[in-house]
Amino acid sequence: MLELAQNHYNSPPNYNLPSHTMRNLDACRKIYSRARPSEQNHPSVSLAALRNALHFTLTTAKVSRDPAFLWIYLDSDFGIGDSYSSEHFDWLVDYYLDIYSDDQEVAFDILFLLGVMKVRCNPAKQHQFIESFIACMGSNMPVHLRYAALRAAHIFREEIASIDAIDAKLRDMVFTKFSPAILTVVCPRPGTTLVNDPHHFFHDDRDFCYLEVIFALARNSNWHPQLFRDHHIDRCISMIGKYCKSSTLHAFYLTGILLRIAPEQWSVTSLCAITEQQQWDMLRGAWRYAPFVIDNIHCFEFLPVLAEGTKRHMQIVSEDVLQELVRYVDDVLNVLERPGPERREGESVVVAVKDLRAEVGRQ
Repeated sequence: MLELAQNHYNSPPNYNLPSHTMRNLDACRKIYSRARPSEQNHPSVSLAALRNALHFTLTTAKVSRDPAFLWIYLDSDFGIGDSYSSEHFDWLVDYYLDIYSDDQEVAFDILFLLGVMKVRCNPAKQHQFIESFIACMGSNMPVHLRYAALRAAHIFREEIASIDAIDAKLRDMVFTKFSPAILTVVCPRPGTTLVNDPHHFFHDDRDFCYLEVIFALARNSNWHPQLFRDHHIDRCISMIGKYCKSSTLHAFYLTGILLRIAPEQWSVTSLCAITEQQQWDMLRGAWRYAPFVIDNIHCFEFLPVLAEGTKRHMQIVSEDVLQELVRYVDDVLNVLERPGPERREGESVVVAVKDLRAEVGRQ
């Protein structure tokens, strides 16, 4: 039956995942409850059925394991919406923690589902869960599984960013294992070329997911030395030419990472790797795309830092380029001044952007 279903759904991925996914997952949950050793003498039979049922759930949703297609569901919720809490999927987390080291394909199925539905595990299982997706990012793992693990890291980025608020054992594991592991997902492996390893150079959606994670980490100064040691800053610098010259949303996050690093933390090599033109390409791209992301409180709070960084570099550009900057800053102010829910420290952010706008006008 599964083979017939796979043939039937052998078509391009569906951007709007079907609403019957939840019914399929409920059926999987019932199989899992019967498959526990406490419920029967031979749980392996039901676990095999569960494996097939999970795969069938993704097959009917037209989910592809092709790394090129995994990111199209980044903003989807599987048609489930907010109807279910994370606790409803505790069984799926438990199943994943039981099998991830033994069954890569089921591990992918579950990580993909958890990532799409943005499920957070029970705090008591957080250490084991983070350790598990670090293992799934290993360089010996299939690319599609490593990408699913990166998406899991993306869900936990705020918790991981608050490194000083977590227990010492988890903090040590995050610093020593998580930080290097996430870099391996987005960096070329030694000796590879664009032809024989196309997914390890640049990939817009994967790199955007990575940059959102590093943007979160960079807000905490305790992370800054680790970002340098594990070469995340070098990786970000390598992305400037790809994503800032053509001005993409990546530019906002790249700027948000690099401007937060204190000048004294930069090495001479890293500083010399960024030209004045690249600095300006980043800043221009950040302002151009800021209106689309400042509804996020963390992007909103970055605006004063962006304004000060822009002041330091705008002397190098022509009048035409400054007029372009004026348009972008005005667009940001238009969004900031719209009626709506009050933002934390909103007045000081608006003042900082207006101060930049006035200074640009005086140039």
